[in-house]
Amino acid sequence: MTTSPRKPSKPLLGGSEAPLRSRPRRRRDSTQPNLPLDPMPARVEPCLALLKPKPPKGDDWVFEIKWDGYRLTVHVEPTGIRILTRGGHDWTDRFPAIKQAALWLPVGTVILDGEAVVLDEQGRSDFGLLQQSLGGRGGTKSSDAIFMAFDLLYFDGHDLRNSELDVRRHLLEDLVPAAELGDIRLSEEIEADGDVLLRIACEHGLEGIIAKDRNSTYRSGRGGEWLKIKCIQSDGFAIVGYEKSTASFGGIGRLLLAARKGSALVYVGGVGTGFNERSAAELREQMDKLIISKPAVDTGRKRNAVFVRPELVAEIEYRAWTHDGKLRHASYKGLREVQDNAAVYQMV
Repeated sequence: MTTSPRKPSKPLLGGSEAPLRSRPRRRRDSTQPNLPLDPMPARVEPCLALLKPKPPKGDDWVFEIKWDGYRLTVHVEPTGIRILTRGGHDWTDRFPAIKQAALWLPVGTVILDGEAVVLDEQGRSDFGLLQQSLGGRGGTKSSDAIFMAFDLLYFDGHDLRNSELDVRRHLLEDLVPAAELGDIRLSEEIEADGDVLLRIACEHGLEGIIAKDRNSTYRSGRGGEWLKIKCIQSDGFAIVGYEKSTASFGGIGRLLLAARKGSALVYVGGVGTGFNERSAAELREQMDKLIISKPAVDTGRKRNAVFVRPELVAEIEYRAWTHDGKLRHASYKGLREVQDNAAVYQMV
């Protein structure tokens, strides 16, 4: 079904005319238990965005900013609040501020899909700051993280996954208004030319944009209903060792990285920037537990190299690939966690 375009939640370049909104839905009357209800799923496999080099064209596509954090679902249930990672792990205790904000939502039951992020001084999400706020990989909790909600999967006893995105967004914007700046916020939908929006996002140092088919239902997996277009490439790579340096934080001159090619790991070069004293110390502590005598992959001849079991996954920003399959202009962003479905980049 094709619908006419709605007003965006927030005009791209501002404007005085406020978007129209429907009246908030009322709570379900608990004295009417026989009204038809959908069972609330214990967990929903997320809809994942497919990477594309350019934004799509056409009126069926709407856009959002791409957030750089941890993908989560927030479940509000009669028994309490649950915050789950994309892999299904319970991280409720790691985000106390988001949990408290969920308790205040004016609804009995809900599942929100979104991203936990920490914003820098310019309002940009920063994965490194999120890691620091959590106390590093395997840390405890963050009171600085906020939840950017971008989809509504279950609401007031109704499973919305078979409803079109436009319908889900309409209800989400009533539940989490665009003007609110609490610990649960709306990831604003922007109706604009994709190429223009991507250029503006890149000029402001953002990671990229997400495009969504306004007529699509919510389908788990990477089916193409959602697309991601990045300003800078960022992926997970296995750490297979490091080169020692007495002049660098943590004694780490350069991390040695690997990607997957089929079922094997292949060396893709190293990264020597992006560390600070804290992140380097955490890295060194983790790597020292994994030292092995022989490298897991062929890294070529390396001086002062220490090799580790490839169990740690680093999030790495990079600009391009060299002709021989090495990362160009790479920068370390942080360690990914197993509970977050940390994935190692798969080479074609």
